[in-house]
Amino acid sequence: MLTACQARLARILLLACLLLALPAGWAKEAVPVAEDPELERRMLALSEDLRCLVCQNESLAASRADFANDLRREIREQMKADKSDKEIVDFLVARYGDFVLYRPPLKPTTLLLWTGPFIFLLGGSIMLFVYLKRRNRRVADSTLSEDQRRQAEALLEKGKGRDE
Repeated sequence: MLTACQARLARILLLACLLLALPAGWAKEAVPVAEDPELERRMLALSEDLRCLVCQNESLAASRADFANDLRREIREQMKADKSDKEIVDFLVARYGDFVLYRPPLKPTTLLLWTGPFIFLLGGSIMLFVYLKRRNRRVADSTLSEDQRRQAEALLEKGKGRDE
């Protein structure tokens, strides 16, 4: 018969074994290595300049989303069909819009995207300049009147008398 200490140790060991086996259940099937390493390099280079439509802050090459995998598969198929990078990008832009590009072209629909940061910088600089000018006027205008000056001097004299 097991003692209480031995039974507790057996439970802890069983729990540890289960916890160690758990990650193996989460494992996914390995992504097959490309049959053509040159094609894979070309696909990765192209997908670095494309945005993942699911993650939005990751490139298509870095994203692990299922949709990104589908897009990479589509790019591989088009490359195998001897399409140029420009043709592939044009296909993706026609299907998903300029948002798929990390560097969208300068055109009327993307004008604010390209000029927006400069407009905000200029607007912020003007606002800062106006604020500082108004602040300087307020500081310069806040001089003491003659009556206030006499009161301040009287208080200072009173304070000197106590210190001595």
